[in-house]
Amino acid sequence: MNPMTPGTLLKDARAMFSHGVEAVLGDRLIIDAVSFDETAMLIAEHSIRKDSFDRVVVVGAGKASAAMAAGLSEVIQNNLTTDSGEDFPVIGHVNVPEGCHRDLPGITIQEARPAGVNEPTIAAIEGTDRILQLVADASPRDLVIGLISGGGSALLCRPSPGISLDDKLTVTRWLSSHGADIVALNTVRKHLSEVKGGGLLRANQAGQFLTLILSDVLGDPLDLIASGPTVPDTSTAIDALAVLDHFDPDHQLPSLVREHLKRAADHPASSIAAADHSTFVLGNNAVAVDAAGIEAESLGYNHVMHCHRQSEGEAETVGRHLADLTLTMLQADPAVHRQDAFLSGGEPTVSLADASIRGIGGRNGQLVLAAYARLLELNLSDDQWSRLAILSGGTDGEDGPSDAAGGMIDGSIHRRIVELGLDVHDALRRNDSHSFLRQVGGLLLTGPTGTNVCDLRIALVDHPQHRRHTN
Repeated sequence: MNPMTPGTLLKDARAMFSHGVEAVLGDRLIIDAVSFDETAMLIAEHSIRKDSFDRVVVVGAGKASAAMAAGLSEVIQNNLTTDSGEDFPVIGHVNVPEGCHRDLPGITIQEARPAGVNEPTIAAIEGTDRILQLVADASPRDLVIGLISGGGSALLCRPSPGISLDDKLTVTRWLSSHGADIVALNTVRKHLSEVKGGGLLRANQAGQFLTLILSDVLGDPLDLIASGPTVPDTSTAIDALAVLDHFDPDHQLPSLVREHLKRAADHPASSIAAADHSTFVLGNNAVAVDAAGIEAESLGYNHVMHCHRQSEGEAETVGRHLADLTLTMLQADPAVHRQDAFLSGGEPTVSLADASIRGIGGRNGQLVLAAYARLLELNLSDDQWSRLAILSGGTDGEDGPSDAAGGMIDGSIHRRIVELGLDVHDALRRNDSHSFLRQVGGLLLTGPTGTNVCDLRIALVDHPQHRRHTN
């Protein structure tokens, strides 16, 4: 058989990535999960009698929340009417990133932050205030449905009294740039907020509250996804202080932040009042990895999948390990052990270079460059370079402050790097993966996907003895 057509491996990797993303699109998950029978609204094993509420109030925030709202709106319109046969009353407000707007009856979808800038804004605070007002004004005959997805921490924000938006931005940027994972980051965020850590549910006056979640936190801890606006907080202000002590031992962050946390430690927030509240995780990283694996199988790859349940550490370490796994697959005897695809999900961290030298890029680009640097160390033959591909991307279509979801490497991209004389180690040192990969066609460009379940990585190799493609 003839060798694979150049670029086929990356084409297949992109197809696997796309199928993983499509499996966790917000509208699809809602439509699949929510149904109605003659008397009730059904979600998983949960049932809400249709005669127990007169109106639906939809609130939410996150990169997938507009799509989730669209799916919910469709399901409600197709299944609920008033006793007089009119459209069932639905109102609501959802904060989303730029590029995710939908026109929905009764529900305001507010683009509350710029694309590629995953930070709270004045617009997000204003939208959050409207969300808090909606649930506070709700009646005992209202059903509130919260739609929460990754990115919700920045989009659902109301700083605690005495804490400014600038203060929160300073803390968040500091923690992110010093390698804090999502657990550490959201532990602090919750204790500097009026809405996180159960704050949205505390404001609720409706008779019933239902939260539907698309998880972007490994292991699906409910109190960390979007910083847990509708669930009791399992952390304390003392925990938040411990995070600051670890990542800011010299106390360079604003002193009023620590002072606020110390006061909060002495006077814990009131517990959430008993309410008819249920929470369901509809999709997560494991769903995306599994769907990518199904596509790998359909393309004829013998694949192994792994979904991390907790933080993986530095992106550079993860990338180097992925390169080593790729070499192992290349060197394996396919007649004995034919594995030619490794798919994994997770979310590593990146310690940022000083702003004076820092380029543009995110954790997925950093991971790909680290994998490439490791492959260079392994002194691969030209034949081996021609038989591999590595891709890593954020399922939300964003990788740091850039227009890319991540990056990819194969033999053709390697040749272009060599021809241009690019220095991968310099790009790694400066977190400049976007500029590096843009020059050689190595960016994974998807645009906003309307979902967010961490990252998806794919390593493929071609074994000539077991060709899948004959073109």
